[in-house]
Amino acid sequence: MNEAETRAELIDPALKTAGWGVVEGSYIKREHITLGRLQGGGKRSNQEIADYVLVYKNHKLAVIEAKAFDKPYTEGVAQAKTYAKKLGSRFAFATNGQRIYGIDMQTGKEADVAIYPSPEALWQQTFAEQNAWRDAFGEIPFEDKGGTWSARYYQHNAIEAVLEAIANNQQRILLTLATGTGKTFIAFQLAWKLFYSRWNLSRELDHEKQRRPRILFLADRNILADQAYNAFSAFPDDALVRIAPDEISKKGRVPKNGSIFFTIFQTFMSGLGADGEPAPYFGEYPPDFFDFIIIDECHRGGANDEGNWRSILKYFSPAVQLGLTATPKRKDNVDTYAYFGEPVYVYSLKEGINDGFLTPFKLRQFATTLDEYIYSPGDGIVVQGEVVPGKLYKEGDFNRVIKIAAREQYRVKLLMDLINQGEKTLVFCATQEHALEVRDYINQIKTSKDPEYCVRVTAADGALGDQYLKAFQDNDNTIPTILTTSQKLSTGVDARNVRNIVLFREVNSMIEFKQIIGRGTRLFDGKDYFTIYDFVKAHHHFSDPEWDGEPDPVEPTEQSEKTRGASQAEQPRAPYVPEPRPEKILIKLSDGKTRQIQHMMATSFWGADGKPMSAAQFLESLFGVLPEFFKDEDVLREIWSQPETRKKLLEGLGERGFGLPILAEMQKIIDAEQSDLYDVLANVAFALPPLSRDTRASEAKTKVHQKFADKQAEFIDFVLGQYVKQGVEELSQEKLKDLLELRYQSIHDATQVLGNPNEIRQLFVDFQQYLYL
Repeated sequence: MNEAETRAELIDPALKTAGWGVVEGSYIKREHITLGRLQGGGKRSNQEIADYVLVYKNHKLAVIEAKAFDKPYTEGVAQAKTYAKKLGSRFAFATNGQRIYGIDMQTGKEADVAIYPSPEALWQQTFAEQNAWRDAFGEIPFEDKGGTWSARYYQHNAIEAVLEAIANNQQRILLTLATGTGKTFIAFQLAWKLFYSRWNLSRELDHEKQRRPRILFLADRNILADQAYNAFSAFPDDALVRIAPDEISKKGRVPKNGSIFFTIFQTFMSGLGADGEPAPYFGEYPPDFFDFIIIDECHRGGANDEGNWRSILKYFSPAVQLGLTATPKRKDNVDTYAYFGEPVYVYSLKEGINDGFLTPFKLRQFATTLDEYIYSPGDGIVVQGEVVPGKLYKEGDFNRVIKIAAREQYRVKLLMDLINQGEKTLVFCATQEHALEVRDYINQIKTSKDPEYCVRVTAADGALGDQYLKAFQDNDNTIPTILTTSQKLSTGVDARNVRNIVLFREVNSMIEFKQIIGRGTRLFDGKDYFTIYDFVKAHHHFSDPEWDGEPDPVEPTEQSEKTRGASQAEQPRAPYVPEPRPEKILIKLSDGKTRQIQHMMATSFWGADGKPMSAAQFLESLFGVLPEFFKDEDVLREIWSQPETRKKLLEGLGERGFGLPILAEMQKIIDAEQSDLYDVLANVAFALPPLSRDTRASEAKTKVHQKFADKQAEFIDFVLGQYVKQGVEELSQEKLKDLLELRYQSIHDATQVLGNPNEIRQLFVDFQQYLYL
């Protein structure tokens, strides 16, 4: 019996006998755990698919990995453990239909088992301590909008972790998930479970005495509050309330009728008393009004902002409070973690990319001869301000303290020459004024004829900026194509088709850096990667250990202690007023100096483990992997000469993080863009000099005309011409039909010249060996 027969005839009946799919509240599912990492060319690495997931009371209790009848029954153990770990299941089983091997993922115990445990038996083993609210939450299924809205495995895990914390009366809860992983979806499902289970702060289990919970979704930007409000549309209309200043002013009071409330910190901090003194609106609610508060992007803001939201949360301290953050524990957000505690669940950017739920990225780094500047007489004309001769002006000074238009124009020209100008792009600038200037420089040299090709979106642009942003986010719109900004778009931009992120300003905070990168990670059809164009040396953050691993706990600094103490005040702190800046220095470079600006560019690569590498390191990594696929040049030649074995080799390399786009980049590094990918592999593995495709085709033609009839040779010559123009992809079996139709207009006409389809296929395969002699 093969695996499918083994499952149908042996495993399925055994599970049914154990009560799975029979006992109420139990069911079996085959789960596609991951999508597979994007590799380029529309291809992904292999998905992780669990053969059986045993679900009871909406909890994934166990995973079963099945193998064919004649395979060892423990062959699936490693897969079962991997899947159970990802799904958060306590138990894993491996079987061939004859025998069953069981693993307890919590205790580490492993042994043969005679039969599959029943749903209730697995529940009792998983949850030895009974909890009434856990049971109550388990009775409420996820809202799936008729089967069109399902939770990814990590979202399910995050929801389970939060509900378990609530069931255990935990007051402060934190979730850490990378940008683009669906935190709003998680917030919705949590609200759904709480709403329909009728959980509230009384924790009263008697449905007759229970009321619906009052839930507050608190954000720091209207766009985020609005996105959440729209995402919660499955709730009854009378359950949702958007708290807005104009509505409060119109009615003279804060809204209290409803179940799920949405607002921003700034609205809650607004309000004036009868005496004209500040009286924040949140004070009009009783401290125990809300049962559950969700704080979106809870890591964000400096001490002043944190003081504001801390005062709100302290006022509503009776509520269970859930913080959502996209950044792991770091020195610059230690206060957030001190308030909420350690996260109950973490899902990193690296995990999201490797699972295929987030888009991988490339990094292009630039250095120019005007990244830093020391003024000396003769450089140009000082148009405005006082320049200090001999002073070193660094990246952080440009467009804040000193401005050199020629420098910015050079960077913009370099960028526009490199990008596909039809791709949606975000450009981060030093200031709002700088964003205005960069917008104009882009529009002056764009190839598009549309006057709104590039627009600025900053806080200063108000409603018009929001209108531009909305149009940019609409994937059916191509205009505007490029947005320039300073701070506003570092968060809250759910634009899935962003292909380029450009850094024209320093990014000194790891938190902000991760948020900016998150603007490009969302999936979109046809989007295999996005590119970061780094003009300001922000790339050093990628090499920081913080990017890949969790550091030791960070000790609060003296400043952190002061911040915490200040933030516990009931009333908001006085607004922050920045010190006035000196007049900006404006320098117009001499014409000769402008022409001397030069640049260097480097591309970084990412390994399968998500860590960044230089081109040299990447070559070394590829060199270490290739012996797993071929031991010498003869084996490589043999594999590469056959379309099917070549395809399997490329798929295998893709699984190891060396997909076609990466190999194409390697072609550039070894100056072999006109060569075959075979030459890349042969060069890396055996130090063989690359040959151009034209040279290979010319040499192959001699053999082809000796071995094949004239009409066959004519077709092969045509194929070789396509190979020279396009590359080795033209030699894949999938391309044969297109090549025949291109040469002969129809398959029928092709058979009249070349023979029957089988003979044509064999001809197409046979001639390829002569390219690699």
